[in-house]
Amino acid sequence: MPEPARPSKTPWEISSSLGLPARVEEHDRYTSVEAAVPESLSSDLWRDVLEVAAEADRFGLLTTSMNDRTLWAVVHKAVPTTGDVGGPSHQR
Repeated sequence: MPEPARPSKTPWEISSSLGLPARVEEHDRYTSVEAAVPESLSSDLWRDVLEVAAEADRFGLLTTSMNDRTLWAVVHKAVPTTGDVGGPSHQR
């Protein structure tokens, strides 16, 4: 099965270039990113941010009663096509 196409820039690279510093965490099967979204974000910049987030495999916006907003996204890593795909627990 061919690997899905990935954007030329990752969501965190673009969010950073838009002035939204991002926190990136690498995991075994995916990369996650979170960025604080200021209340003063213009509608044009919101549109750009959402276009970037739409490139991720999953994304969302977490809001709190204190008006804090955090945009999060998850990008799955490519699954190997050969070798130890299942990991140690699946070896025979």
